Amino acid sequence: MVLTKNRFKTSKKKNFSLFSLEIWNSIELDMENKINNPDYVFEISWEVCNKIGGIYTVLSSQAKALYAIHKENLIYIGPDFEGKENNFFIEDNTLFKKWTSSCNKRNIRVRVGRWDIPGKPIVILVDHSTFAADTNSFLYEMWDHFKVDSMDAYGDYNESVLFGYATAKVIEDFCHFNKIEKKKIVAQFHEWTTGSGLLYTKIHCPHIKTLFTTHATTTGRSICFNGKKLYEYFTGYNGDQMANELNVKAKHLVEKNAALQADCFTTVSDITAKECKQLLGKMPDIVTPNGFEDDFIPTGAQYTKARKDAKKTLRSVAENLFGYKLSDDVIFVGTGGRYEFRNKGIDLFLESLKLVASDPDFKKEIVAFILVPGWNMGARKDLQQKLEDPEANYNVYRKNITHEIYNFWDDQILHTMNTFHFDNNEDQNVKVILVPSYLNGDDGIFNKSYYDLLIGLDLTLFVSYYEPWGYTPLESAAFGIPTITTDLAGFGLWCSKEPIDISNGVAVIHRTDNNYFAAAYEIQSNIKQLANMNKKEYDATKKKAMSIAKKCSWNDFINYYEKAFNIALSK
Repeated sequence: MVLTKNRFKTSKKKNFSLFSLEIWNSIELDMENKINNPDYVFEISWEVCNKIGGIYTVLSSQAKALYAIHKENLIYIGPDFEGKENNFFIEDNTLFKKWTSSCNKRNIRVRVGRWDIPGKPIVILVDHSTFAADTNSFLYEMWDHFKVDSMDAYGDYNESVLFGYATAKVIEDFCHFNKIEKKKIVAQFHEWTTGSGLLYTKIHCPHIKTLFTTHATTTGRSICFNGKKLYEYFTGYNGDQMANELNVKAKHLVEKNAALQADCFTTVSDITAKECKQLLGKMPDIVTPNGFEDDFIPTGAQYTKARKDAKKTLRSVAENLFGYKLSDDVIFVGTGGRYEFRNKGIDLFLESLKLVASDPDFKKEIVAFILVPGWNMGARKDLQQKLEDPEANYNVYRKNITHEIYNFWDDQILHTMNTFHFDNNEDQNVKVILVPSYLNGDDGIFNKSYYDLLIGLDLTLFVSYYEPWGYTPLESAAFGIPTITTDLAGFGLWCSKEPIDISNGVAVIHRTDNNYFAAAYEIQSNIKQLANMNKKEYDATKKKAMSIAKKCSWNDFINYYEKAFNIALSK
C-alpha cells in the first residue's frame, strides 16, 4: 500500500485486522477546512537536542515542515544536562528574555535557543534536576489521581518521570508569565518518558490540550526483547499482567494513563495501533506515520561522488581487514540500528546470508556490514595502522570486527558469525563484518557518518521482528539503496500489504512468529535476484526505491499531525 495525496480525503471504513488497521482511512484529512488551529504548539521529548534513537530522527526531520506552519509559536522542549556540551543547540539569550530572567530568579534552570536542524525551531532546554525536591510528592500525586504505582520502579524511571514533570511545570510557567492561558495551546508528549508531564498537565493545566504519542509500547517491546511470541498469542495478552511479569509495571502505567488521559492519542503505524489497543486498552485516535526530509541527500554529480567515496572507504576497510583484494563487482550489503539481535532481525540477516553462502550456484562476492553500536572500547589499533599503511607487511589478526569490544567472547553476533563459519577467507563468497561503533564521523576506522557510508551500499536488509515504524529502510530507499524489510515493520506494511520482491525498490517479506526459515529463504531469493541484475535493471530498482521514499515526505505526512492537533482542540 502506498499512500498518495488523493487518499487523504477518503472516509471509507474497513474491518480492522491485526496488520491492516488503516486508521487514517477512517479520518477526514482535508486540511483546507481546519476548525481548530493551535496558537501555540509544544513538542516535548527526551530526544529534543539529545540524539539517542529513532525519535530524534522523527522530531528533527519533522521540524522544518511543522515550523513552516506554526513559525515562532512552535516550541520544542528537551533535557538540559548541567555541564554537558550540546552540539545540537544554539543558545539565543534574546528569546523570551524576560521570562528566562524570571525563571533564573526562581531557580528554574532553562536555556532558550534554536535546534541546529533544518527549520531551526525554538527550543527550551530544561534542567529537570532543579525540580528533584518535588519527586516524591508528584509520585504520590500520580498515584492519587491515576493509580500509577511507582513502588517497584527502577532504572531510569524516576529521572524520566521528573523530566516529564519538569517540562509540564515549565510550560505552565511560560503560559502564565506570558498571559496566554486563554490561547489555543497544544502540548504533544512523546513516549512514556514524558507521559508524567501529560498527567501533570491534566491535573493542573486543563486549558492546555494534550497529545500523547507512543512510538512503541513499553510492554510490547519487553515481550519481544524477552524472547516471547508477540503475534501468535497477541489477543491473549493482558497489558497490566505482562508489564508486571516483565518488571516494567511502573513505566507501563505511566504510558497507559497518558494514553487514556490525552485529548488525542496517536501512534506511528497500524501495527503499533493494534498493539496499543491490546496492551494499553485504547485505540489511538489517529495514526501519525513518520515522514522523512530528504533535503540533505546529495543529487546529481554530488551523489555520484559521495557514492564513489563511500564505496572506496568500504572496500579499503574490508580489504585491509581481510588481507586480500576484493573482486571488482563485489556487492556491499548492510544492516544497522540498535543492538537488538532478535527484534532488529540481525539473526535473520545472518541466517539469510548463510543460505546465500551455501548455494553452489551463487558465484558473486558479497561483503556484509552489521552497523550496530556495541560495547566497544575504541578502534582496533592494528586495523588503524594497516589502513594508514596498506603496504605494511603484516595482516590484521581478526578478520570479522572493526573495533575492540569488552564482551568479545560473549557477543551474540560474533558467536553466530563463528557458528555459521563466516571466517572471511578469500575462498568464501560471503563475508561479514561487525562494526560495533556509533558512526558519527570520528569512529577511528571509517571516519564517516552512517549516511556517508549508507550511500555506498548496494543493498540493505532491515528484517525486524519488532519495528513500530522503521526509519532505516526508509532512509535506505531515500538514498536510492534497494532495501529488504518485513510486514512486521510499520514502513514495510505501509509499502505493501502483500509480499513484494526487490525489483520494486523495497522488498517486503512476510514474517510471523513461526516462519523464520521460510522468511530466510525468501530473503535469500531477493538477495540473489538483486545480485544478478544488470546495470539497467539495478538503476531502475534504485529509482523505484527513491520514488517510494518520496511518498513519505513530511510535506505530506505533517497533515496527520495537524489533524491530531485539531482532534485535541475539539475536546
